[in-house]
Amino acid sequence: MAGTESLRQVAHARASWSVWFGIVLLFALFGVIVLAIIGPAPRGSDYEETRAKKRVENLKTVREEANKALNTYGWIDKTKGAARIPIGRAMELTVAELAKQKPAPAGPIAAPEAQAPASAPASATSPAPATSPKPSGAQASPQGAAVSSPQPSPAAQASASPAASQAPTSPSPAKSP
Repeated sequence: MAGTESLRQVAHARASWSVWFGIVLLFALFGVIVLAIIGPAPRGSDYEETRAKKRVENLKTVREEANKALNTYGWIDKTKGAARIPIGRAMELTVAELAKQKPAPAGPIAAPEAQAPASAPASATSPAPATSPKPSGAQASPQGAAVSSPQPSPAAQASASPAASQAPTSPSPAKSP
């Protein structure tokens, strides 16, 4: 029996060495395959240099096209009669056209409504009308009409009732029984 045990140990020792040798052989085979695939690929410096040259050429052509479009006459759509002119000439024509025009107001200016003299300030017990915030340039007068002015005058601010300025911004929820 002792002889069979020693034979098993020798067989196990050979088997472990053969497994390790097989694993190393597989790694070597994998390395050869990777080198075969990557080997013919272009190297980093040459490849990057050629890509950089192509990018510089593309940038140069784009800039030349933009410069040509900005500084030359040409047709955009000949059938519709749309043409382009150099940007410098377009600026000269625009400045000359704007110099001929007189300044005009931006829009119609609404005249302020005549205000009735305030007979008595609003009492604290009377309910104040709820007013929503107006867009910029509008202010609430004591009568509730909106008066449009770019800068509210101090007198108009003082004439507004304090109760109107303290109106609630959001309604409170109603309580159900």
